[in-house]
Amino acid sequence: MPRPKRFEKIFEEGSTLTAYKAIFVDQETGVQYLYVQSGYGGGLTPLLDAYGKPLIASAQDRMEE
Repeated sequence: MPRPKRFEKIFEEGSTLTAYKAIFVDQETGVQYLYVQSGYGGGLTPLLDAYGKPLIASAQDRMEE
């Protein structure tokens, strides 16, 4: 039985020719991550709220995707 994907892409913008941005959600924790790639470089970071806490997708939001 195949294992479900842990990370789901919920948003993407741009192309690999310019700046590429995507938001991923960890299906186990709900934490949202921003991935940015430009040229040969890229980076991944958790998205934070105004208080510095990780943004968490609600369980309902994760089930709808």
